[in-house]
Amino acid sequence: MSRSNRERTEQTRQTLLDSARALFVEKGYADTATPDIVAAAGVTRGALYHHFEDKKALFRAVIEREAMAVAEAIEARTPNRLTPREALLDGGSAYFDAMAQEGRTKLMLLEAPAVLGLSDTSAIDQENAETTLQRGLEAYLPGAGPMLLPITRLLSAAFDRAAIAIDAGESRSDYERAIAALLDSLADHLRR
Repeated sequence: MSRSNRERTEQTRQTLLDSARALFVEKGYADTATPDIVAAAGVTRGALYHHFEDKKALFRAVIEREAMAVAEAIEARTPNRLTPREALLDGGSAYFDAMAQEGRTKLMLLEAPAVLGLSDTSAIDQENAETTLQRGLEAYLPGAGPMLLPITRLLSAAFDRAAIAIDAGESRSDYERAIAALLDSLADHLRR
């Protein structure tokens, strides 16, 4: 039984994404050339440009796929039966687990802002993990009101900085305790 054109097209796209991701992790965006990507994927340049406008569009697709994977990992670890605090802490732990995948911190938190710019990188984050964080904070901090969005963005940045530090070898448990302390301090402050 032969595969349909749609299946072959999707397989080629996934192969390009996988090959590009590996090269972006190994060499960085700037030092990865499109001929390297097509050679690693075993496809033609025409196939690359059929799926992606240019190397930057391919990189963006890699980052979007990574962001979706992180968001899915967080969602999978935060079932509805948890208290809002437990869900936030488990979601934070799931975030750190997801970011521990080889090269993910480099791609999403170091390369993406430099290549795509802060605005596009923030938009990708807002469509994925930040949305989950905001829902969790809304449940845990019902009195946040107009501060909910700034609190969400500040905590999102704190999670990102923690992931960078953990990736560099710092103690994950220290950062998890610090996140818990931040959340508890916010809750205590808003209850006053």
